[in-house]
Amino acid sequence: MGRLIPALALTLGLLGTPGLVAQPTGDPAPALAHAKTPEGRAVALRLQFRKGLGTEGRYLPKAFLAKGVASSGWVPFESLSPEGKRWILAAFFPADLWRKDEVRHRVLYPDLESVWTLAALFTGHGQHYDRLMTENPDLPEKLREGDVWRIPRKLLSVDLGGPGLGLDRARPEDDLDDEARVATFRGMLSYAEDGAGKYAGYRLRKGEALYSSVVIRFTDRVDPKGVTELADRIANRSGITDVRTIQPGQLVKIPLDFLADPFQPEGSALLAEEREVRAEVRRIVRVEAGPTLKGVRIVLDAGHGGVDSGAMANGLWESDFVYDITMRVRRLLEQETEAQVSATIRYPGLGFKSREEITKPSRAAEILTTPPFAVDGESPSAVSVHLRWVLANDLFAAFRKAKGDAQKTLFLSFHADSLHPSARGSMIYVPGAALVPSSFALGGAKTGHVAEAKRSARVAFTGREKLQAEARSRQFSEAFLKALNKDHIPVHANRPIRNVIYRGGGKWVPAVLRYSTGATKALIEVANLTNDEDAANLRDPDFRERYAAAVVNAIRGYYRK
Repeated sequence: MGRLIPALALTLGLLGTPGLVAQPTGDPAPALAHAKTPEGRAVALRLQFRKGLGTEGRYLPKAFLAKGVASSGWVPFESLSPEGKRWILAAFFPADLWRKDEVRHRVLYPDLESVWTLAALFTGHGQHYDRLMTENPDLPEKLREGDVWRIPRKLLSVDLGGPGLGLDRARPEDDLDDEARVATFRGMLSYAEDGAGKYAGYRLRKGEALYSSVVIRFTDRVDPKGVTELADRIANRSGITDVRTIQPGQLVKIPLDFLADPFQPEGSALLAEEREVRAEVRRIVRVEAGPTLKGVRIVLDAGHGGVDSGAMANGLWESDFVYDITMRVRRLLEQETEAQVSATIRYPGLGFKSREEITKPSRAAEILTTPPFAVDGESPSAVSVHLRWVLANDLFAAFRKAKGDAQKTLFLSFHADSLHPSARGSMIYVPGAALVPSSFALGGAKTGHVAEAKRSARVAFTGREKLQAEARSRQFSEAFLKALNKDHIPVHANRPIRNVIYRGGGKWVPAVLRYSTGATKALIEVANLTNDEDAANLRDPDFRERYAAAVVNAIRGYYRK
């Protein structure tokens, strides 16, 4: 290959070392620099928190731009040609050493750089951060100024003269539906016992990490704290001293107590319950409504809102962004179908409109009960949560009373989570039949004194109804994932359909699903806010519109035989 030093680096003349620029958003200020192109034109360079590296496009040579990219405004790193990428890296990080077999990168801005950012810039994709950490076992994941990170040639992207890694997506389970995928994962486990007790053994495949390929896949944990703690515990149980230096083929021992239901040993009650649900999914007859969705009653719920911003990470907050997607789904359903559509929540200053740009949290929101319930912090947050399913159940009851088909009722709640950063893409939760109560009545202190609570604050479910609800919701989830995949929207790589949330030492089903009387119901986690790529997608109004269209296509697909 020859030397890795970018040829254009020798023609560069930095007009000033990077400096910090004030930023009103609360994120670390971006770093700015100026450099000369080979033609001698001065252009600005910029490194932004979570957004990466970019350059001013006005005087940029055409050879520095990827095909079809306009030279106007700020041009992100990924829109540069290989020549442009090598140029900007050499210009912005002049202390880096480009050697024949590796790049040695010196951290200049620990508040702006991250292992994910380095992986995106040098290897071609942030998902390779695990491999980058493995090559630098003595360095902490939290970057420090002056640390030197080694990026061997074998990890470099093709654009930077390396072989290119790919994303390790060629797995036998990638193109399978949920049931077949889970069965494939189960087949990778072996069950045994040693001096410390019974365990399920899994041998890591090339490119897999303990966090994502073991903990998130096999144990139902997805929150950062829970994943990290359990990864350390499993590593200790398996005799692994450093989770970043695990080699392919390493036997990982997962204590049975931490296994998710589908991976429990043969003969266990939890596995029997899982298989009963799967059998019901295969038996149940799908309800048909036709492409216009005539006769379908849909209630859309945007999570959080008002004083409750929900999850926050990467300069984003959950409430406004999922509200925007929900409103786009509402608009598309009303414009393109004959379904009856309602929302549980409204932002008074915005109404049911979507936005191209979301710059700050909305502090006013109301649940659309009678009278509307303001999410202003005056009442416990649980009241707002419970009133969503109370309102939805009241709307479904009115629909059934008007001779509507009870099997054509759909409840969707939209959220965005803050998970371990290795998790990327959408997940969808369905109501696990085993965790739905047979009856429940909302106490007076949690009803908000609204008219709907007098009619619809009590629920009762037979065992059969609970089983069918989970089965129908799983059927919808499969249609949902197909629609996302068709539009190339990221989906969680391991088990995107789940029937429980495991957090805080226990497993549970969210109240909006647990008490909903809709025949089909699901809670959609649109994105993981702590994942840089998910966050960038959520910021993009075009992505939010594509996502809403995929949801509508999923609904159509679900109600079509």
